[in-house]
Amino acid sequence: MSDLVKVTLPDGTAKEAARGTTVLDFVRTSIGAGLAKAAYFARLDGEPVDLSRKLERDAKLEVVTTRAPEALEVARHDAAHVMASVVQKLYPGTQVTIGPAIEEGFYYDFAREQGFTPEDLERIEKATNEAIAADLPFVRSEVSMEEAIALFEGLGEKYKVEIVRDIAAKGAKTLTLYRHGDWVDFCLGPHGPSTKRIGVVKLLSVAGAYWRGDARNAMLQRIYGTAFFEKKELDAWLAKQEEVKKRDHRRLGPALGLFAFHEYAPGSAFWLPHGTTLYNTLTEAMRRIVKRSGYEEVKTPLLFSKKLWEQSGHWGVYRENMFLVLDKESDPSLPVEERLSMSLKPMNCPSHYLLYKMGKRSYRELPIRYFTVDALHRNELSGSLGGLTRVRQFAQDDAHIFAMESQIGDEFKRFMKLMTTVYGAFGLEFTLGLSTRPANPADRVGDDALWDKAEAALRTALEREGLPWKLNPGDGAFYGPKIDFSVTDSLGRSWQTCTFQLDYAAPERFDLAYVGDDNAEHRPVVIHRAVYGSFERFIAILTEHYAGAFPAWLAPVQARVVTVSDRFNDWGHQVVARLQAEGWRVEMDESSDKLGAKIRNAQLAKVPFALVVGEKEVEAQGVAPRRHGGEDLKTQPLGAFVELMRREATPPF
Repeated sequence: MSDLVKVTLPDGTAKEAARGTTVLDFVRTSIGAGLAKAAYFARLDGEPVDLSRKLERDAKLEVVTTRAPEALEVARHDAAHVMASVVQKLYPGTQVTIGPAIEEGFYYDFAREQGFTPEDLERIEKATNEAIAADLPFVRSEVSMEEAIALFEGLGEKYKVEIVRDIAAKGAKTLTLYRHGDWVDFCLGPHGPSTKRIGVVKLLSVAGAYWRGDARNAMLQRIYGTAFFEKKELDAWLAKQEEVKKRDHRRLGPALGLFAFHEYAPGSAFWLPHGTTLYNTLTEAMRRIVKRSGYEEVKTPLLFSKKLWEQSGHWGVYRENMFLVLDKESDPSLPVEERLSMSLKPMNCPSHYLLYKMGKRSYRELPIRYFTVDALHRNELSGSLGGLTRVRQFAQDDAHIFAMESQIGDEFKRFMKLMTTVYGAFGLEFTLGLSTRPANPADRVGDDALWDKAEAALRTALEREGLPWKLNPGDGAFYGPKIDFSVTDSLGRSWQTCTFQLDYAAPERFDLAYVGDDNAEHRPVVIHRAVYGSFERFIAILTEHYAGAFPAWLAPVQARVVTVSDRFNDWGHQVVARLQAEGWRVEMDESSDKLGAKIRNAQLAKVPFALVVGEKEVEAQGVAPRRHGGEDLKTQPLGAFVELMRREATPPF
């Protein structure tokens, strides 16, 4: 065996290094001290590794620096480790559970009888930043599962022991540990070189969290935090978070009369009058555009026998997320598990397969495009529910397209036109990602040949349109790959919304067929697609994107007439009647408030136009519109405002 290994860099150049050289030493001596200083972790043949990992074989090396978002994600996981070590030092007897990096931060769950106070949080934050400054190295080791269990049992960490036993039960033989100082945790890694490289930590809040997200388990305390390499980056992020708080749909929604929640229906929204108007406006707009695009709207039952879900594959891989219903007609002596033979539908696709099979299909009919907005139910864990973004009852602008393979590209082109029109109307830009088969064969249906064909078809569709996209390996649905769309809102936040999914498995499982021009039967392909995605989640995104100030065409109330005094109410009522006759959502403030208060109330309610009516407006048979935000459009004839509304309050699609 040679004492040298060949290291290939991203630009294709290759360098030699002594076998056993650490990645960091190789970077420092063979590439440059500047890159070594900026490096946070690396990838060897695509596998993320610590900079202390030794080069033992020929490999491709990619260095990830602090300028990369992935480095900040690793640093935040590092910060979770350091914070947990500090908590256990400050509050002896506290048990640790899990502490992952999450979007824009990290959290760690602790088992402790006494709750953490705001003062505790300040104390922990100060001590965490002091521990970071100590510059302790992260040291990786690998131990047997037996050694790991003995280690955490010795530390009295019953939650850690439970996780390790679960990992061992899945066949793992070894476990990776990371230490800094005398504190140890297990995780896959990688970690940064040392604590000092993390930067600065800010702790944000404490919340309750059930162990493993299950309300039947113990309640833990979750400390949320974030970390940045530079304090100026943290300060900018904190300023942005203040704006995020102002726009939080969970605050704005009830304040604007959009929706509410009740403990008797957890995870299911009550749509208030204004929210129902908003919901219906979005629904009607989507109905119009898909009808022009050749879709047929359908409705299917909400409750189905488990036979359907067994055939679709959901009963096997998705059952825990379904609301199961007991069949009261079944034999009561049977175990409950065997009597749970019905389910509320968590998705529409299987019912649309049944619709398709209700007639003999010809190639001349294809593509057949079914569209629906039926209610769906998913049994989300109570600990994961949050506003409208994670609910148990929701609806989608859902569609399933039954097409020939030769039509996949055209259907994607048609879908892209829909996306560009709809998201352009909201000022939302989007990016695309190709999500491929789940890595574990148990998490997917269909053989590799079927997945190869489906993934190749989506790649071809993307390349045909010349669109940039990124690969999301392993993120496909259990039945097929998909193209995911992520939108960026006005605060620069990314939201994954809609998908275009290709399914070769369902036609096989449901024996779907069409008669081709050769008079023989052929399998169609099924395309699952949504534009808004979930209405609930999309409304949450729009509420925060617009800070509740929806554009005139979408706003629940598009204009509010405010009179200077009661003696101008007659003309005010005529204005309301005229505008309502045009089909617009207009109301009148008939309170005893002074004009300034009425205008202010319209602004707080985020009504697009406050129409001032006084003596001048009565004489001119007009109104004096004020936009939300304060722009005074001055007195104008009512007809002129009608034309303005036709331009701004007409749905754009």
